[in-house]
Amino acid sequence: MARDTTNDTPIDSIDQLVGNLQSGCKPKSEWRIGTEHEKFGFYSKDNSPVPYEGPNGIEALLLGMQKKLGWDSIMDAGNIIGLAGQQGGAISLEPGGQFELSGAPLVNIHETCCESNQHLSLVREVAEPLGIGFLGLGGSPKWTYEDTPKMPKSRYDIMRRYMPKVGSQGLDMMHRTCTIQVNLDFSDERDMRRKMQVSTKLQPVASALFANSPFTDGKPNGLLSWRSDIWRDTDNQRAGLLPFVFDADFSFQRYVDWALDVPMYFILRDGKYIDCTHVTFRQFMNGALKDEVNDSAANMGDWENHIGTLFPDVRLKRFIEMRGADGGPWRRICALSAFWVGLLYDETALDACEELTKALDYDAINAMRDSVPRDGFAAKCGKQTVLQISKELLEISRKGLVARAQLSQEGHDESHFLAPLEESVAFGKTRAEEMLIKYNSVWDKDIERIFEEYAF
Repeated sequence: MARDTTNDTPIDSIDQLVGNLQSGCKPKSEWRIGTEHEKFGFYSKDNSPVPYEGPNGIEALLLGMQKKLGWDSIMDAGNIIGLAGQQGGAISLEPGGQFELSGAPLVNIHETCCESNQHLSLVREVAEPLGIGFLGLGGSPKWTYEDTPKMPKSRYDIMRRYMPKVGSQGLDMMHRTCTIQVNLDFSDERDMRRKMQVSTKLQPVASALFANSPFTDGKPNGLLSWRSDIWRDTDNQRAGLLPFVFDADFSFQRYVDWALDVPMYFILRDGKYIDCTHVTFRQFMNGALKDEVNDSAANMGDWENHIGTLFPDVRLKRFIEMRGADGGPWRRICALSAFWVGLLYDETALDACEELTKALDYDAINAMRDSVPRDGFAAKCGKQTVLQISKELLEISRKGLVARAQLSQEGHDESHFLAPLEESVAFGKTRAEEMLIKYNSVWDKDIERIFEEYAF
């Protein structure tokens, strides 16, 4: 998230929170696609990480991007920590300096790819004179946690203190992983339910299709998606697989009930972040902070910030966020959005996904989720392998994209954006496995080669 929300509207009831989610319902003609992608910055001269400070640091990069784009600066305690565009796009920093584009809501994948391409081109234009390159991977391949810079963002200070109390891998999640996400719309509660259930069941499949983090601390880590494994023990109160999403009566109300009982991170008052990790949002609404904070009444800005700091595999806000994929190169940024749009934005495709996954219950999905980080395509998905179901899903997605008939100026539909995933499935190997083969052969176990071959 580039900018935390300020909205002083008082919260009068839980129904108001349900209504906040429900206000995302919109007709199909207004459905949009929002794509987010993160990348690791490194100094080209020695492949070292890029700190915030200094004439060639992240701050200088943001100021250079601002000069080119004319976007508004996002400030925190006097530091520029992001940029906000007039059309809904934003640039933000993750805790370890990962550079993120949160794309604007767009009509089709052609626009998404154009946006990503323009962003990466501009980043190169600004970064290269600073000696900075960028790497498209799901996990930092070389730098230790101690090596990794820490960005001066107040909410991250709160998270750094809290994460070791609730899981073993939260600090690595914050500082040493990158992702691609796509945010999608729904028409009503039933449509939201269907999309949440299908995408929750299929998120581990996406994790395998995008597995791209087989190295840690300069050597193979024994996994294909280290990033996916990290999420298995980050903060299980606010992250992971939500069993109630599988229920036939899953609703906006049910999601709100869960979110209310998750510990908070912070509230924002007078531009300052106040640590609230010792209370849940429900306790906050019931006056738990009245003796600690002058303005202790919960408001809608507090709520929107809170639900933006929940990390389930699929996150519900006024749209739905797909959170299972490792970061990757430009083609896979477009492929992630295409994959989910093809499955969820065409009614026939969504029906087919429901039929394909109807026998998969919480235990089956959880078992797949546990297995995918190590086994990738070989993991079990019910009675099939992930490779087998990936083939079926890509065919469904392709048909869904063709049916959407969103054509480029050259007359092409969106289905060709699935090509990188179709190539992986045809070869039966994840991108991580391809890297490991190179590492053990032509790279001669030299991790530095990754900065040559997998930079943007």
